[in-house]
Amino acid sequence: MFFAISFIVKAQSYMGFLTDNYSGVHAVISNPANIYGTPYKTDVNLVGVSVFTNNDYYGVNLFDVTKSSYSFDLEAKTHPKDINSGSLNTDVLGPSFMFNLTKNSSLAVFSRGRAFVNVNNVKGSTIEVIDDDTSDDFILNDENMNVLGHSWAELGITYARTIFNNNQHFLKGGVSLKYLQGLGSVFALGRDVSIDYDADGTDLGGGETTGSINSSGNLTFARFADFDNDNYDYKTPDNASGFGVDVGFVYEWRPNHNRYKVNDSTTYKFKDKNKYKLKIGVSVSDIGYINYKDGIKEAYNITNTDVNQNQFEAAEDFSTALNTFYTLTNTATGYKIDLPTALHVNVDWSLNNKLYVNLNTDFTLMSKDRITANRISNTVSLTPRYESKWFSFYMPLSVMENSGFRVGAGFRAGPLYVGSGSLISAFTSNNNREADAYAGLKIPVFKNSPKDKDGDGVFDKLDDCPKIPGPISNNGCPVEDQDEDGILDDVDECPEVAGPEENKGCPWGDKDEDGMLDNVDECPEKAGPEENKGCPWPDSDGDGVLDKDDDCIDAVGTVVNNGCPEEVILKLQKTLNDYAKTILFNSGKSTIKTESYDVLSDIVIVLNEYINATFVIEGHTDSIGSYELNQKLSEARANAVKNYLIEKGIDSTRLSAVGYGERKPIATNMYKAGRAQNRRVEINLVK
Repeated sequence: MFFAISFIVKAQSYMGFLTDNYSGVHAVISNPANIYGTPYKTDVNLVGVSVFTNNDYYGVNLFDVTKSSYSFDLEAKTHPKDINSGSLNTDVLGPSFMFNLTKNSSLAVFSRGRAFVNVNNVKGSTIEVIDDDTSDDFILNDENMNVLGHSWAELGITYARTIFNNNQHFLKGGVSLKYLQGLGSVFALGRDVSIDYDADGTDLGGGETTGSINSSGNLTFARFADFDNDNYDYKTPDNASGFGVDVGFVYEWRPNHNRYKVNDSTTYKFKDKNKYKLKIGVSVSDIGYINYKDGIKEAYNITNTDVNQNQFEAAEDFSTALNTFYTLTNTATGYKIDLPTALHVNVDWSLNNKLYVNLNTDFTLMSKDRITANRISNTVSLTPRYESKWFSFYMPLSVMENSGFRVGAGFRAGPLYVGSGSLISAFTSNNNREADAYAGLKIPVFKNSPKDKDGDGVFDKLDDCPKIPGPISNNGCPVEDQDEDGILDDVDECPEVAGPEENKGCPWGDKDEDGMLDNVDECPEKAGPEENKGCPWPDSDGDGVLDKDDDCIDAVGTVVNNGCPEEVILKLQKTLNDYAKTILFNSGKSTIKTESYDVLSDIVIVLNEYINATFVIEGHTDSIGSYELNQKLSEARANAVKNYLIEKGIDSTRLSAVGYGERKPIATNMYKAGRAQNRRVEINLVK
């Protein structure tokens, strides 16, 4: 019992390594859901050993302990408390493997050997008395001390699969079923135990003495059937087996899931990559027990005085000593040892695809007062890590129940993994109460990274033309130009009909069928002439004369008057004739006198006001001279006025000239005054 008390330790398994996404089949230890979605096709563990020891009583510096002159009893720091308790955990993961069962599920088969020693409710003063080198005598008083040692083997199968996946939110679950084979167990419970040991209290005569033991209280002592056999011929206990269950769930938040799309409709799984920004895992491990059907459970009243130490030590085994010197009050066959059931909550934050920060908590679900149950120590750890395909490094910073803060380190390099949850603090602190380590070998078979032979950005599995580069939009195939218009079919809206780039590869249409293509038609939906850019001519005053032909756009007129009202025409005609009468010519000639230029300039202004009207310029003479001469002179003078107006910008198509000679007199040619009136030029509106 005292020997067991010296192992006051508490620990977990594979600290730091289990946070790694490349831990592979080891994920069955902490959360069975984690075996799905790993970067492995398969992961084979050859052997892995994790041994953790710490205590809340002794504190040392490991460098000092290695010195030959170091005195553990004198130099170690001690921390006695009203209650000291803890556990020893050895965890061996034997040959195990995992593989992908389907695209949404994975399977693992594992073998595992485990050993726990739990010591609860031991007074620190009890350890002090045993550790006191100044005297061989001691007195112990412990009200409720209990010790449990247990080892067993596991053969398990784990199944994990996707539960929900909408790209951004992902949930998976897993369960492990374990067959348990007990390898050995022993536990003891002391109630109000008092022991008074006097090193020379028994006189053997002849000057020799031996120790005497006075004791009181009650002791329950249970063990598997062959525990008392000291011939070292160990064999697996018969009728010691059971079943266990682990169950877990993992949620992943994937806000950047669009990075894993190769186009708008196709999602590529990128099985070799971690896709989450945040991962939260919850699991309960080690639900179950092992039934030692042939186990022996005995209760004793250990009240006795002056028990001879030599006689006590001469007993064949501890059970024989108890039956010899104390009173057996009860005996039973068979008992059950509960597994160290625990709740695990894990939060993993991805800083980028290489750096992570992990927060993990392990909480025992077994009470210290449950004497037939192993238990883990409550732990909170923060682990920053770097991870990649062939190498990972992690540094767990942990606070463990009763042993305080510690810093560890570990790495994975291909098939090798090595680490410790307290490596750094063990060598830097003079009050370190823990030493632990783990190591192992595995055969990792990674999932392949997606290949892109033609380098076009479309992975071969999704590339319809894996050897010829092409755009993502055409599934990796080169794009054709069927209509040979210089615009590739993937952007050509009319891939079979040639058209300009500005119309997205389609030919220009003529919606209003006015003979003008829509790209130059300013009114593509209303028919109109080319001279008006494809738009219909307007008729602002609604008189039936289009504005282009209407000399009076804002006044209702008639077609015959070019859209002007009659009164406007009469006024125009009078104005022009009043001006025309003042046009003077050199006598007998067709040259215009310079004093008539101002009048002609005014006529130009009037004509420009009626840009759609046409005019006839008439030349007239008196009867003096021959008829033929007068005819030619009248024609020459009419053309002289016409040419002048054209030179001043009047459109020639609006003007015509005619000579009437002496045929249209407006007064008698008998008198000088009448002949003067007949020598004239008239400008008349053509209706």
